[in-house]
This record gives sequence, C-alpha cells and structure tokens, in this order.
Amino acid sequence: MDPLLTLAITVATPAALVTLGYAGLCWVKPFTTCKRCAGTGRRITRVLRRPRACRRCDRGMRLRTGRRVYNVFHRLRAEATR
Repeated sequence: MDPLLTLAITVATPAALVTLGYAGLCWVKPFTTCKRCAGTGRRITRVLRRPRACRRCDRGMRLRTGRRVYNVFHRLRAEATR
C-alpha cells in the first residue's frame, strides 16, 4: 500500500468521525446551555449589580452552530423546490 494513501486515510478518518459525531449531536440535541449566563437566562449588570435578561440567549438555551447551519441549508432547499 502506498504510504501517502495510508497517511491520507489516517488523517481523514478521525476528521470524518468528529464531523459525523457533531452532526449527530446537532440532530439529537439541537440546543445547548448558554455559556454567558450558565443556563440561567439572567445576567448581573456591572454597574448596579441587578439581574437582567441575557441578550445572547432566550431562557438559558442556545441553538448550536451546526444546527443553525443545517436550518439555513434546509430552508434554502425548501425554497428552491417550491
């Protein structure tokens, strides 16, 4: 077997497994906890130290980036087939 082919397979296999694993995770669990508010949905303001709603998320959960990309492509395909 060619050494370059062996190297290519060795490099491509883990990358493909990680990509497929993340795609499966985005399919099964599309939401993740917000890192900014730690899933509480509230943040403490710096000046007055009072709680406010987190601007990054809604109710402590955010849509994963991979799921967001999937939704865009799915929407584009649905509009193209209409």
